[in-house]
Amino acid sequence: MATLILYQFPVSHYCEKVRWALDLKGLAYTQKNLMPGAHIKVVRRWALRSSVPLLIDGQQAIQGSSAILDYLDQQYPAASLCPQNQLDQAKAWERRLDQELGGAIRTFVYYHLLDRPDILVPWLAAGQPFYQSWLLRLFFPKVAQMMRDKLGIHAAGAATAQKVIEQLLAEIAPIYQAGDYLAGPAFSRADLTAGALFAPLFMPAAYGLDWGQPELPPNFRHWLKAHQTQLEAVQQMYLLHRQPT
Repeated sequence: MATLILYQFPVSHYCEKVRWALDLKGLAYTQKNLMPGAHIKVVRRWALRSSVPLLIDGQQAIQGSSAILDYLDQQYPAASLCPQNQLDQAKAWERRLDQELGGAIRTFVYYHLLDRPDILVPWLAAGQPFYQSWLLRLFFPKVAQMMRDKLGIHAAGAATAQKVIEQLLAEIAPIYQAGDYLAGPAFSRADLTAGALFAPLFMPAAYGLDWGQPELPPNFRHWLKAHQTQLEAVQQMYLLHRQPT
């Protein structure tokens, strides 16, 4: 059997989605940790787009978290990521969360933390040689501005992202609080997606990233406290089903 290789950013919640799926299936894989920006040259050897996660299985290159989950269930059907009778509903939830929540979480978190290299540099440079962390810290003001420009991280965008997050939390948290799942009576790839994408807001150890013990900015900290009960509902589902690498 070919060795599975996952090209990833350790901090990425879409990469956590794939790590979780691989771990649920009990598949051995090698993680290749990349630095944002510097990753492009590496990923373009395998794929037309420069995005991660990118899974390599022999000569097969599969890009994007949902496509990778599809591939894993096709090629490694043991420990299916979704009961067959929940597949359509689960994929509908997954598409919605990928399209609405993933970008909103990224915008919201970076908006609050891009002025805090003491927090972000260790996350972005995780798994890299020490000099990469040093260089990132040195050039972080330029990197932060590039991220703001490329990802559209500004006050208006963060306000919109916050509304999206709050609306989805209000819809999803009661489902988990009632002991149910998004797509039916059993855990599925929809719940895996929700847990992985929300995870940066509760920073679980099983994510595989050393979050440290950051003193978060007051506005961010107050928002998290105000939504603690809802986030805990998602976190409990995550902790119940997430097995670490």
